[in-house]
Amino acid sequence: MFRTRLLSGILLVIIALVTILSGGGVLAAILCAISVIAYGELTKACGVHTEGKKYNAPELVGILMTALYYVLLFIVFPQDGQGDYGRMQAYPIIMIMISVCLILFLFVYVFTFPSYKAPQIMAAMFSWLYAPVMLSFIYLSREGFAQGNYLVWFVFLCSWGSDTCAYAVGVLIGRHKMTPKLSPKKSVEGAVGGVLGAALLFVLYTHFAINKYTDASIPLLLAAVLGAAGALVSMVGDLAASAVKRDHGMKDYGKLIPGHGGIMDRFDSVIIAAPLIYIGLAVMASLGGGIG
Repeated sequence: MFRTRLLSGILLVIIALVTILSGGGVLAAILCAISVIAYGELTKACGVHTEGKKYNAPELVGILMTALYYVLLFIVFPQDGQGDYGRMQAYPIIMIMISVCLILFLFVYVFTFPSYKAPQIMAAMFSWLYAPVMLSFIYLSREGFAQGNYLVWFVFLCSWGSDTCAYAVGVLIGRHKMTPKLSPKKSVEGAVGGVLGAALLFVLYTHFAINKYTDASIPLLLAAVLGAAGALVSMVGDLAASAVKRDHGMKDYGKLIPGHGGIMDRFDSVIIAAPLIYIGLAVMASLGGGIG
């Protein structure tokens, strides 16, 4: 199992490198595909899916809106590395797409009544916001800033990086359980190690990569604060995804990634960290520092 998990992890890192370094249409297409899969995993976990059908009406709405959402983001964002205009245009697009998606779900609810219950429609909307919309902030971070090809890696440093640090510290000195009913193996000591580890990773990456090889000049203290905040949020994302599984008696969201489970099992912390990192970067861009 460990060998399978390790090989899958290495393959994921390689795919992430190629996809994010490529950016643009490649990144939008891959994120769209990942979002659709994650949306399907969530709708099944939350009881939206209809047994015996490949997709039901709410699922089809979510899939179509995911595809349209990523197409619009790709069209709006300039591919010249200058993201100021794209960022300004992205905000109304996100709000419009969320509103339209909710309206479409309500149409399905009303005109197919009583085929679907209110909790199913609400769960379908929740799943769409949770996976496709939140994951799109990886694309926004990559294409929305002048140094986006460097800055986007903050998302993975504070999620996968802090997770690794938390695991190592928890194994070595973990004594106090953080959420014994939800995740018995996670400790308070591990959580602290994950937060401090992410802060350190952000400082090192900012100093030796971003500030050294780009025109950006990010204060190391701000980098540390963003890393610590990102780590905290990513831990909540991990636990939230676990809570959904526990609520529905599931072990894994899927079997797509050998040794890891489904997309939601591997990207649970990334999904929550991505919006926070984007917000932090947008604030930094407004303050200057050469990342706009």
